[in-house]
Formats: sequence, structure tokens, C-alpha cells
Amino acid sequence: MESVTAVFAGSAFALFGAALLIWTGARTIHRAPVAHGVSPVASTALATLFGVLFLVLGVWCFTRI
Repeated sequence: MESVTAVFAGSAFALFGAALLIWTGARTIHRAPVAHGVSPVASTALATLFGVLFLVLGVWCFTRI
């Protein structure tokens, strides 16, 4: 039963992390702001950091199966 929870959590984290990285990359390529009212460098760096963090967390959950 715990493997079902790990698969669900891993899928959610990995999907969110990948989507955040893709979205951040697309916004950066088009030179659009990643977050309004924040420094472009800081918002891009934080979004990339959290995207990678969530992706790694999703992979870690998959290793717990």
C-alpha cells in the first residue's frame, strides 16, 4: 500500500518539477518575466532551483517503491 503513495507522490512531484522547468525555460527564451514585480535574475534562479528540487524529490520518491 505504501508503494501506491510513493508512486502518486513521485508522479506529482516529478510532473510539477518538469512543468516548472519547461515553463521557466520558455519564459526565459521569450524574454518574458517569470514573476511580475521581482528581479528577472532572482525569479529565474528561484524557479529553476525549485523545479530541479521538485524533480529530484519525485525521483527520490520513485526509489522508495
